[in-house]
Amino acid sequence: MSYRDPDFLREHIRSIISFYHPACIDNEYGGYINQMRDDGSVFDRMTKHLVGTCRFVYCYSVASIVLNEPAYKDAAAHGLQCLTEMHRQPDGGFAWVLSGRDVEDGDRHCYGHAFVLLAAACAAKAGVDGAVELAAETYDLLETRFWEPEAQLYSDLIAAGDWDAVDPYRGQNANMHMCEAMLSAFEATGESRYLDRAHLLARRICVDLADKAEGLVWEHYRTDWTHDWDYNKDDPQNLFKPYGYLPGHFTEWTKLLLILERYRPEDWMLPRARHLFDVALEKSWDVENGGGMHYTFTPDGAILDRDRYYWVLSETFAAAAALALRTGDEGYWDWYDKAWAYSDKHFVDHEHGGWYRILDANNQKYDDLKSPPSKTDYHPLGACYETLEAMRLASA
Repeated sequence: MSYRDPDFLREHIRSIISFYHPACIDNEYGGYINQMRDDGSVFDRMTKHLVGTCRFVYCYSVASIVLNEPAYKDAAAHGLQCLTEMHRQPDGGFAWVLSGRDVEDGDRHCYGHAFVLLAAACAAKAGVDGAVELAAETYDLLETRFWEPEAQLYSDLIAAGDWDAVDPYRGQNANMHMCEAMLSAFEATGESRYLDRAHLLARRICVDLADKAEGLVWEHYRTDWTHDWDYNKDDPQNLFKPYGYLPGHFTEWTKLLLILERYRPEDWMLPRARHLFDVALEKSWDVENGGGMHYTFTPDGAILDRDRYYWVLSETFAAAAALALRTGDEGYWDWYDKAWAYSDKHFVDHEHGGWYRILDANNQKYDDLKSPPSKTDYHPLGACYETLEAMRLASA
């Protein structure tokens, strides 16, 4: 078996979606049931996280495209209906967490709205009715509520019920996923405004702000977009906003920069992509304990969080493949194979399907919760899809 074989990647997409489908379809309340244990049993039927809903729409749309299975397109449409009829609120924003159909947390996260745009864009690629319109509506909402023209970036959080209650925190993560969503929306529609925005976001994060951090992407910023080097220093394992540099975000940006380069190539993109990837692997790959990637490191270069996260390895193999295909450098294929071999051994559940979420430094699971909110295996499934796309375009 070769991890570089397109048939392997397609079958891996099938194995992931088969773990969730059809058990995740919620025919009682609508949307999906996100919370599954390793064996597929459900531990929470009620919680519906905005990002989880969007990621299921994405996963089903990709599975429909790659596997040509009508049931997956129908499942994506089912989720799009949940977004528009349950998560979307009367003022146009999307609630963060529902319990059944009731709003449990109505705050408006830019990160969540980025995934709404991504879900709509990928559903549009799959031919789901209403998806193009939802993408356009979401873009307009973001422009009105989250976009900061002076900073040329998006704000992060707006409190429920008051569009003027903008949180002072600013972060790169929401903007990175907004870049991803804009690229997908451009691919789905061909509309230049999506590509224009993806290009602007990538340059602001990976050039303008990175130039103030030795060419690296820092996570946290103050309201004026100056680096906040101490944010969550006392909460380094925060789920959405951990302290430190995240090598997984370096490799994720590598992937996005190379996708952007397909459509609007500029001289800075490949060097920045290579730099981020090379630093990520140099800093985080565990050469002493059987491979894998440490999660975070401090501004002075010390490893901070030694846990291994499923999404980091996923983004890394996709980035490695993209670099290998773009540059012809066999060393990137070596990294691709190493990332896959480690993941195949430690993260992939060969009995039930899907990926485990997090391992400790000794490659042991913390629990049997395979899919807590908002994990849906969007990262490994999407990484397989983007690798297939890069292969297809390279051979065209």
